[in-house]
Amino acid sequence: MNDHYRTIAASCEHRLKVERSDFLGIAFPATTDEEFFAELARIEKRFFDATHHCWAFRLFASGDVRARSSDAGEPSGTAGKPILGAIESAGLHDLGLVVVRWFGGVKLGTGGLSRAYRSTAIETLKAARTEERFIYDTFRVVVPFAMLGSAYRLADPPAVVLDGEEFGEVNIFTFRVRTSLAEAFRKDLAAKRLEVLEG
Repeated sequence: MNDHYRTIAASCEHRLKVERSDFLGIAFPATTDEEFFAELARIEKRFFDATHHCWAFRLFASGDVRARSSDAGEPSGTAGKPILGAIESAGLHDLGLVVVRWFGGVKLGTGGLSRAYRSTAIETLKAARTEERFIYDTFRVVVPFAMLGSAYRLADPPAVVLDGEEFGEVNIFTFRVRTSLAEAFRKDLAAKRLEVLEG
């Protein structure tokens, strides 16, 4: 099970000039279609004077990779696919990348356009700070006072993260466990005779 991926930590931009056309790459985190299209609308409004707003996104979506792209009026296959190709080559997920173009009067041809959009996307992603992300399952575990030490030793970030502690008549620890390790964690709890609260 794939429960690990890389994404960008924050939005970033990069400008490129090719044959009098200006290209601006804007990469930003996005985990859903809705998030992406809301940011795309903001970019289109911010750069309303641009000739094109070409884009691509690639989402992890709980392990199911989804991707879309658009040439936004450029010749078919010259913008969206090169942008998406740059994202895929960088091995990144959960982000959108918009390349804004201001036409400078010199036609680049389909090959020139593809190279310009891909180069802008690649350089934009090079400027981004990346971070690792994990998908977790949550366990709420009943921990008797005599077992507190054992419970604390279960934590092993980023694989197993102790996410909360509630002390009272019954002590409940909340752990976030990488999905790929969840079954082994459950067996370890059973071996230690620690009860998992379901639901």
